[in-house]
Amino acid sequence: MEANMEMRTPPKSKTASAGLLRTDRSGGSPLAGLLLHAVLITGAVLMTGPFIWMILSSLKQFHQIFLIPPQWIPDPWEWGNYKRSWEALPFGRAYFNSAYIAVISVIGKLLTCSMAAYAFAKIRFPLREPIFVLFLATMMVPGQVTIIPLYLMMKSIGWIDTHLAILVPEILFSAFGVFMLRQFMKSIPDELAEAAVVDGANRWTIYWRVILPLVRPALAALGIFTFLGLWNNFFGPLIFLNTPEKFTVPLLLNMFRGMYITDWTLMMAGSSIAVVPVLIVYLFGQRYIIEGVTLTGIKG
Repeated sequence: MEANMEMRTPPKSKTASAGLLRTDRSGGSPLAGLLLHAVLITGAVLMTGPFIWMILSSLKQFHQIFLIPPQWIPDPWEWGNYKRSWEALPFGRAYFNSAYIAVISVIGKLLTCSMAAYAFAKIRFPLREPIFVLFLATMMVPGQVTIIPLYLMMKSIGWIDTHLAILVPEILFSAFGVFMLRQFMKSIPDELAEAAVVDGANRWTIYWRVILPLVRPALAALGIFTFLGLWNNFFGPLIFLNTPEKFTVPLLLNMFRGMYITDWTLMMAGSSIAVVPVLIVYLFGQRYIIEGVTLTGIKG
């Protein structure tokens, strides 16, 4: 009888078992979840605080900037700061300079980095791995260390106070870009290239028509990183450019600093204008950044 009763005992439903599994896997208490959200919200506020302060300060009068206690809400709202900031300096020209430098650098860098990454990932040649390790080791050298030799090189070929001094080094040398794309390309099966060879494809055809379409997420991520870095680049233009008509946006904003006083309201307004393209690129490209970096890390 006891054996029969045990056999007749209805088994637990699959739904209940799944619920228990979900409970066990989720783990933690509601209090831990609340604490986690509190920490994340606090971090978000701390990171967005300076940006919000910049926007609000761009709409204040000059004497309201350094009030103690701080006055967050402008009173009155000085919308004319944006017009005065735009007209005080040649922002239109600076926008054009930054835009075309960033776009040309992105196109050139994606081309050179993808070609080098393809060679390191798919072409066997003598000393490939040692050369790649040495190439990768250059990422450990700070840019401040190489800026003087680079300046002397640019001066010897007459590129000081030209945009070529910013464009050419950025396009021709990027260890991070090559490493990122190489890791992604190594995950692509060699059988695809071998099949293309059977069909009569050469190296260039394999690179252009087989490899590049498969690494679009990594290319998009690298392109966005390059655009954001060049748009915000201050150090390079400061070293190589001397003529205001050739200045980029970050370098032009520095001209609001005077010898004895800085017009912070106009600088904040100019900074708010300068950050618009960066926000647009990031908002539309964040999916590609996450996808490209994630897939590169997983497949490398």
